[in-house]
Amino acid sequence: MPTLPFDDAVRAAATRLFGGVQLPPNAKFNLVIDPLIDGVSGQQSRATRIVGTRLVKIVNDDYPAYVVQPFNTESVNRGPLLLVGTFTGVNEERKTEGKRQAYRICLALADLKTGKLVSKGLAFAQADGIDITPLATDQQAPAWMMDAATAGYIRTCQGTRAGDSIHPDYIERVMTSAKISEASDAFAEGKFEAARTLYQQALAAPGGDQFRTHTGLYLSNWQLRDDKAAAEAFGRIVDMGLDRKQLGVKFLFRPGTSAVWSSPSAGRAAYPMWLREIANRAATRPACLNLVGHASASGPEPVNERLSLARAEEIKRQLGRLSPALGRRINSEGVGSSQTLIGTGSDDLADALDRRVEFKVVDCP
Repeated sequence: MPTLPFDDAVRAAATRLFGGVQLPPNAKFNLVIDPLIDGVSGQQSRATRIVGTRLVKIVNDDYPAYVVQPFNTESVNRGPLLLVGTFTGVNEERKTEGKRQAYRICLALADLKTGKLVSKGLAFAQADGIDITPLATDQQAPAWMMDAATAGYIRTCQGTRAGDSIHPDYIERVMTSAKISEASDAFAEGKFEAARTLYQQALAAPGGDQFRTHTGLYLSNWQLRDDKAAAEAFGRIVDMGLDRKQLGVKFLFRPGTSAVWSSPSAGRAAYPMWLREIANRAATRPACLNLVGHASASGPEPVNERLSLARAEEIKRQLGRLSPALGRRINSEGVGSSQTLIGTGSDDLADALDRRVEFKVVDCP
């Protein structure tokens, strides 16, 4: 399959998707697009949003049997056809590792009434000019973890074929996912009070106890200067990560150093609260922690390895200062850029996840 210019790749994937559907003549179908995500990180980006916009135009122009509806709880409740998709960086061997040199577009069309996939579409886009800077909630999220809802979304699209069942972890949470999407849009528009209310509604819904929900509550409360509620939400994120034995925290360091840094545009520094919550919650558990420093894929790898180790050791030092008992149960290591999630090597907001520090729960020796 050739690697195409971006717009051509989106159209090729859409043509394969909609061209493979057998529809009754003169019928109309409601179509809801659940916003596309990165197939490795689960993030939404400027690029995934553009793909979604292009798909809406293609459907409106070329496929009149489909009526595009917004992704919200009211639309999903009607049981429409649901389009999900991933936009994922791949290397020259089309694997999600090393230097990403193209993007795989994977689309799946699901029938919520039958619980089955009705069609798939695949294409590869050239990397030139692609902007994968995360959207507001993903960009400002303090941590990263692959929760069940996001993993279910990805598995519904990737490694499946027409006739397969929608992944249960996705379909069981799709109504709540629609509410989270509404909340994320409100947050991006600066409507923080409305966003908080929507995230609270999502949390109260079945399947709402998600990483994305607590991330949204943290972000909304932090913007509203409700520091107590923000700390509680961040603490819940920490607990979820420790329960799953892995949590990546997005500490920002000065370029080329292990000095923790808050940029002037970030406003109040949240790191003291993050460290306090991590120390308090990890200290109550009997297990040990392995702190793994990561670096983006820029610069010589020996430098990346030393830098990633120094950053992990700096976080270990600060946690040990807050809880000496916990500090004695922490080990640190650096893996350089060998485990990148984004892999562009841009060393900016787009690949911030590649400079995370991961907390892995391990048995004590």
